[in-house]
Amino acid sequence: MEIHTYWMQRCLELAKKGAGAVSPNPLVGCVLVSPDNEVLAEGWHRRFGGPHAEVEAIRTATQVHTNQSLRSCTLYVNLEPCSHYGKTPPCADLILKHGIPRVVTGMKDPNPMVAGKGIERLRIHGVEVLENVLEHGCKRLNEPFTHHLRTSYPHVHLKIAQTLDGSVATASGHSQWVTDSEARKKVHLWRASHDAVLVGYQTARNDNPALTVRHVEGRQPIRIVLDRMGQLPDTLQIFRDGWVSKTWVVVAPNVKPVYEALLHKAGGKLVYNPIHGGHLTLSVLFRQLAEGSLGQVIQSVLVEAGPGLSTALIQQDLVDRLSLFIAPKLVGGGVPSFRGIGIPSMDQAIDFVEYIWEQVGSDLLFTGWRRTV
Repeated sequence: MEIHTYWMQRCLELAKKGAGAVSPNPLVGCVLVSPDNEVLAEGWHRRFGGPHAEVEAIRTATQVHTNQSLRSCTLYVNLEPCSHYGKTPPCADLILKHGIPRVVTGMKDPNPMVAGKGIERLRIHGVEVLENVLEHGCKRLNEPFTHHLRTSYPHVHLKIAQTLDGSVATASGHSQWVTDSEARKKVHLWRASHDAVLVGYQTARNDNPALTVRHVEGRQPIRIVLDRMGQLPDTLQIFRDGWVSKTWVVVAPNVKPVYEALLHKAGGKLVYNPIHGGHLTLSVLFRQLAEGSLGQVIQSVLVEAGPGLSTALIQQDLVDRLSLFIAPKLVGGGVPSFRGIGIPSMDQAIDFVEYIWEQVGSDLLFTGWRRTV
């Protein structure tokens, strides 16, 4: 089993290379290994609509190895090979075509069109299949894909950067920068791997963020800004830079912001959202994002929020993953990370089904998951 976990870990490393390019498809990596545990070929799903990981690996193997090599190898893949025709033919059929005798998978595909059918097809035709190797890691890697299928909501990843005393800014509102460059680089990697990045009105107005991918290579996500009353000035970067076409601003019905014409001319969107209790209805917005009714399926959202939006998301149980940076700084009496959530006793405190701590530069990063995989 140890050798299987080694190669499955390699599949996960390969799969991550497709982050930000394959959504709404899952991240998949594949390794073909000889009986002597030598790599024959590797592949990963590189872009939405492109060849699947198994196709890439098998194609590479056939170019440099004999057919007999494939007929004695083991194929490792972190997600069950597909068994249906989509944008590409079934990977299960390709495996059978080349006579690959053994397949090791990390998890079943939650897509109802697959859901065990790929594994069943392989076994019916005599392929030895070992399932659920590093299953937990495989499921966490593709949590946005699975969560979207299961709930019809996007996977919401809330990021917060605070000081030791729990402040996201000083009392005057100054917040640049709470964390050091390593933490900020990590945030840019997250931006590149998510379908959208979302901020609230206060963050947009006070910080004038670009919300673009810098410091790392990667695609630019959709920028979503909440501006209930349409009061943001049209001088902000999000209305003036080269990514206005990827800017969506969410306002209340019948609001006519000053930046409306500017936004539409550049190809951006004004999204109308119902008001409930004096606030935008986040659950409605997230469902629209997930179903693609706004023009693109949004499977994952990175939220870079101030205390108001962070609190609302937590209170409404809309956060799936929290990434909380803690910087080795004190400001005393600054702007707190969260406003009153209204928890009366410690036994009712919000907890996490799983969490890890890690060092990122000079900062500490807490990552907590609210849902089981």
